Amino acid sequence: MKYHLPCPSPPHSALPRRAFLKRVLAGGGLLAAGGTVPAAEALLEESGGKPPFRGPNVVLIRFGGGARRRETIDPDSTYSPFLCRELIRRGTLFKNMEIAQIEGLNTSHGEGTLNIVTGKYDKYKDVQGKFLGARFEPKVPTVFEYLRKSFAVPPHQTLIVNGEDRPDEEFYAFSNHFAYGINYRSNMLSLYRFKAWLMGQQVAEGKLSDKQIELRKKELAKWEKVDYRTKGDDRQGPKLEAFWQRWREYYGDSGLVNPRGDRLLTELTVRALRELRPRLIMVNYQDCDYVHWGNLSHYTRAVSIMDEGVRQITETVEADAEYRSNTIFVVVPDCGRDSNPFADVPCQHHFNSRSAHEVFALFIGPGVPRGAVVDRRVDQSQVAATVGRLMGFKSEFAEQRILEEAIA
Repeated sequence: MKYHLPCPSPPHSALPRRAFLKRVLAGGGLLAAGGTVPAAEALLEESGGKPPFRGPNVVLIRFGGGARRRETIDPDSTYSPFLCRELIRRGTLFKNMEIAQIEGLNTSHGEGTLNIVTGKYDKYKDVQGKFLGARFEPKVPTVFEYLRKSFAVPPHQTLIVNGEDRPDEEFYAFSNHFAYGINYRSNMLSLYRFKAWLMGQQVAEGKLSDKQIELRKKELAKWEKVDYRTKGDDRQGPKLEAFWQRWREYYGDSGLVNPRGDRLLTELTVRALRELRPRLIMVNYQDCDYVHWGNLSHYTRAVSIMDEGVRQITETVEADAEYRSNTIFVVVPDCGRDSNPFADVPCQHHFNSRSAHEVFALFIGPGVPRGAVVDRRVDQSQVAATVGRLMGFKSEFAEQRILEEAIA
């Protein structure tokens, strides 16, 4: 079934300034509480003249590391019981989503992630020329940049939760587009970011030996220069620093207590939802990729761990009064996997096989039809513009076709 959409309102109001401010105040109950238009004008100036964001929030889950339809949305062979038998019934499933067959376009994790967040295919090359490197820099803006440029959303409320085995993906927080870029970047939650913060803390605390301090300083300097685009200034800000302080108080310094792998990503996401209150958060699950070691159980076990993580994140949102009725979930793999049963190493994704291009997408939340299954072929690059339409911003450099059935 195809739903016809009304023409969306632009993210910036066309109302005269004072009329717009009165509407914002009234909508937030601030006029009744004694709020004034001059006070609202001051707040608007502080936010760069951008309106506040009212929602819906979006939790974007990269069901990642390469996940086939067979082990996820196929009820006869799924290792994702929560996703397949419970979550799908609550939203709209695009069961025939594909990654376009374009010469030179790889079906891999970094490329798939950028397909999702930019809504644009590109032939990426590692900026340092490394073999199989995935240090990519998108040329067009990400959904995080579109959101922050359209609305008064601080960087700590746009988050990417990244795995410890994918350091290259630490740098997907912003594009190189001249009109967007670093000023509208998202923040990153990962074990790498915690370690970088922790090194700085340990040096400042003066509790280390001279040799340990020298080693920490070298490691910290190396980290701060990893992304040349930040020019050595990659501080995450007071909100994130306080977040890492609480993480340290709970888990300590060793790294031997906190969860690891995709369970770590789930824990970071749950804590971020409770403490940082993100408007847009992307969870980059990845452990399915351990199948490259040759054991199919590494893949199927990872699918189950992701499924459990999705359940925990969903329950966290549903238990929160502010998030419950104002949050949309989007679940989509970065790429599929090879279905050749005779391959020496099962479930590859680098050889351009048909099944490596076959993924799915699931949308759930307010304004999304429940229990709908869409059979027509759709494209992974359509996710970004659909997220933009749902959140109220225009993704002007993305693929403009949206997934119409996801919007009632």
